[in-house]
Amino acid sequence: MKLLNPKIRQKFAESLKAVLPVVGIVIVLSFTIAPITSSILLCFLVGAVMVMAGMMFFTLGAEMSMTPMGEKVGARMTQSKNILLIVVLSFLLGVVITISEPDLQVLATQVPSVPNMTLILAVAVGVGIFLVIALLRMLIGVALPPLLTFFYIAVFVLAFLVPENFRAVAFDSGGVTTGPMTVPFIMALGVGIASIRNDHHAADDSFGLVALCSIGPILAVMVLGLIYKPTNADYQPVAIPEISDSVELAQLFAHGLPDYMKEIALALLPIVLFFGLFQIFALRLSGKTLAKILIGLVYTYIGLVLFLTGANVGFMPAGNYLGQVMAARSYRWVLVPVGALIGYFIVKAEPAVYVLNHQVEELTDGAISARSMGVSLSVGVSLSVALAMIRVLTGIPILWFLIPGYGVAIGLSFFVPKIFTAIAFDSGGVASGPMTATFLLPLAQGACVAVGGNLVADAFGVVAMVAMTPLITIQILGMVYQLKQQKSGAGVFAGAADAFGALDENAIIEL
Repeated sequence: MKLLNPKIRQKFAESLKAVLPVVGIVIVLSFTIAPITSSILLCFLVGAVMVMAGMMFFTLGAEMSMTPMGEKVGARMTQSKNILLIVVLSFLLGVVITISEPDLQVLATQVPSVPNMTLILAVAVGVGIFLVIALLRMLIGVALPPLLTFFYIAVFVLAFLVPENFRAVAFDSGGVTTGPMTVPFIMALGVGIASIRNDHHAADDSFGLVALCSIGPILAVMVLGLIYKPTNADYQPVAIPEISDSVELAQLFAHGLPDYMKEIALALLPIVLFFGLFQIFALRLSGKTLAKILIGLVYTYIGLVLFLTGANVGFMPAGNYLGQVMAARSYRWVLVPVGALIGYFIVKAEPAVYVLNHQVEELTDGAISARSMGVSLSVGVSLSVALAMIRVLTGIPILWFLIPGYGVAIGLSFFVPKIFTAIAFDSGGVASGPMTATFLLPLAQGACVAVGGNLVADAFGVVAMVAMTPLITIQILGMVYQLKQQKSGAGVFAGAADAFGALDENAIIEL
């Protein structure tokens, strides 16, 4: 506990820095251009406290449990050198952790023409198949850009075949299914597999799993759209709470808490069982290591319960109401800069973003800092939310943004260092997490209601936009990094290192 206390203080400070700017923006808006009721403001403030506490426990728990679990499972799977075993286990793991993702249940309710279990299983199978592809890519050493080009061409070809009202929901599914439950484990799995390789490209290839796993759900939902031919997708309006006293406020959160306790328990259970079987038959870790992982799982559970309760009960109504109020004004275009400002700060409160940034810094020995990653992600999400608000106000089709956006992102992937491409496409799935679904999406939906737009076609797609723009900003960061290396002469030595790494181990080198 003496060791944990400084760590808890550090995590609390980090969560405070991440959430307070969003709280400050909402409070300023509520006292100026977007007045909201005291009920919603109180719910938001209580929710913010729960989000901060939840983020603190989650990040601590992910470091202690999810990351080591994923790394050890990945390393042990690779050591077996049995390709068939790796394929089967990877597929099962992808299916299990996707079914356990709480956000997938939310997605299923938005597509009424497709039976919920059919959609959940299809998305889970999609993730399982693409996790197999991602792991085989790492083991064989296939470059990521050609794979991304091929699969995204397939995605956009299918996009023209499915009903227009269904496209935004399909693209949103890619970001929804790579949530806080799956991302830390999948990313750590990649690190564990890469650790067995002894070549100099292993660190580059340790990223990219989330990037490919984000494609599977999009393709799966679009294929279902072709089979079931939905004419529309449903929208269930966010309930705006009306609270008369503090007791009712407490009851509102107390009513939601048991649901999320059950959801997160069911979500963690498959991952724990999978790891438990690995421990019994392959890993056989020491009791001390297992105890630390178990404590970390408890922290993860507490953190996600608090975080999701605060975000869903407190943040969702506030986002929806703010969108309605601002879009109803004569100066409704203020939504664009306000959305950009909120987007810049809200991505810092995504639980999985912290995991990504610090893993990048650790694996690159500080060459790519967590701070530069954070700024690049914030700029990307800020741009995406601004574009999403323009879509809501004008009704521009989502493909007008996604096709050129992904075209630029894939084009850049052939020119920037490999590691930046993998990190960039991973960051898209990581950035579009629960904060996007519980605050930014309701913000867009509330604004869409106020302007009388098409909810499904115009409001949905925020998650897809948030998942797209970091692909560009992180790769631009890679180009800047590459230029700095070339100016300092590091690029020459990097080329020599590549040539040396390509030699046979028995080659004779003449100096």
